[in-house]
Amino acid sequence: MGTDLNLIHMIADAGTVVKFVLLLLLFFSVTSWAIIIVKYRYIRTAYRQSEAFTEFFWESRDFSEAFAKARELQGSPIARMFRIGFSELRRLSQSGVVPGDRKTEAGEDEQGSLRNRFVGTDNIKRSLRRSAAAEIIKMTQMVPFLATTGNTAPFIGLFGTVWGIMSSFHGIGMSGSASLAVVAPGISEALVATAFGLAVAIPAVIAFNFFMNKIRVIESEMNNFSSDFLNIVERDFFLERRKSR
Repeated sequence: MGTDLNLIHMIADAGTVVKFVLLLLLFFSVTSWAIIIVKYRYIRTAYRQSEAFTEFFWESRDFSEAFAKARELQGSPIARMFRIGFSELRRLSQSGVVPGDRKTEAGEDEQGSLRNRFVGTDNIKRSLRRSAAAEIIKMTQMVPFLATTGNTAPFIGLFGTVWGIMSSFHGIGMSGSASLAVVAPGISEALVATAFGLAVAIPAVIAFNFFMNKIRVIESEMNNFSSDFLNIVERDFFLERRKSR
């Protein structure tokens, strides 16, 4: 309790510049912790629901059932990506690009059918790529602020410390006394800014590394799922249906 009171007194007795530095560090701290809480919940939900959807998808192997499951798992980026890809597949099926879903016009040759197959695959691939990019942007949104906090907070605190020490030595020069009892209080007040800067920066750096690692894992899972989905579409909806014509 005495230490807390001493810390409060040191902050209250600090100079105007040091107080401004501490106020700026408080802003960084509050903002960083708000981002940490929000992004932790968001990424945890995305990670768990994506794992659940992927497991369900490979167990069912039915696109209609997987689409219904994807609508339930609103927090999964892989489920949202599948919904976009499956919607594009249905649109191509209704437009007649997918062979076997609609009868093509008379006289269509093998080259035209093959061209339709590649056009359909490219459309689905582009839609999946756009969806994956949008999901990555959502997951990484506000996370760079944590890196900014981790990089700048120690230097902001150091600036407050240097300024406080300069003020302390200036006061010593004005008073003409250089005893430890005169020097120590001013220096200790100045060092509070550095301590605050480190206290703000360390959690931000830890959280940034944690979130980026989780985002890389989810991004890798999205890329793998996108490749597997395209392979299934290529095999089941283009090649096999083309052979059955």
